[in-house]
Amino acid sequence: MHKVVFHVDEVEKWAHTMGNIQNLLDYAQTQHDQYQIVVLVNGDGIMSYLMSTAKQAVKKLGDQAVRFHACQNAMRSHGVQAKDLPDNVEIVPAGVADLITLQEQGYAYIKP
Repeated sequence: MHKVVFHVDEVEKWAHTMGNIQNLLDYAQTQHDQYQIVVLVNGDGIMSYLMSTAKQAVKKLGDQAVRFHACQNAMRSHGVQAKDLPDNVEIVPAGVADLITLQEQGYAYIKP
């Protein structure tokens, strides 16, 4: 089992990241490989969750066991509330701390 965390801290990187994840999932399927994938969104990237395409991406990829995290600090500084997030996005207290924890758990770090 491979573990990977994708870090999005810029809105401009959202679509590229979602494409990377779908490509990885497609590859994994052809190789009969398994991946645990987390998307951690913090900084200005938190505004990605407000885009209309984000709800679709979170639903589609969430159905494929991709987990999505939102940094509470970034939410606070950008005026984003929990009700604004797509369903099934987990709020973490601090995005940087979440990245550290995930890496300590063996997640490879990807920054598109």
